[in-house]
Amino acid sequence: ERAALLGRRLKDGLLSLQQRHECIGDVRGRGLLLGLDLVKDRRSRTPDPELALKVARTCLELGMMTSTVRGGFGIFRIAPPLTTNEAEIDQGLEIFDRALTKALQ
Repeated sequence: ERAALLGRRLKDGLLSLQQRHECIGDVRGRGLLLGLDLVKDRRSRTPDPELALKVARTCLELGMMTSTVRGGFGIFRIAPPLTTNEAEIDQGLEIFDRALTKALQ
């Protein structure tokens, strides 16, 4: 139940980021296990592994570890621990937003 509630908060936050960042191609998953694609173009859905690497590095600089899928697909695997709270979800979303903004400059 907790995973479903926090997962909804996280997914809603990621969908909000998708509205602001054209490079987010897809947000999918359930509960606290989600995935997010970074793409060069939403229409063609061409993966952007270089951008994903920049975002991952910037997230780490800002204090958040991330996990990307191997193979150069530009996919982030998002799976915070079940002990995560609402404030930590919000902080993670803020860090990801800042990292995306910085990587796109």
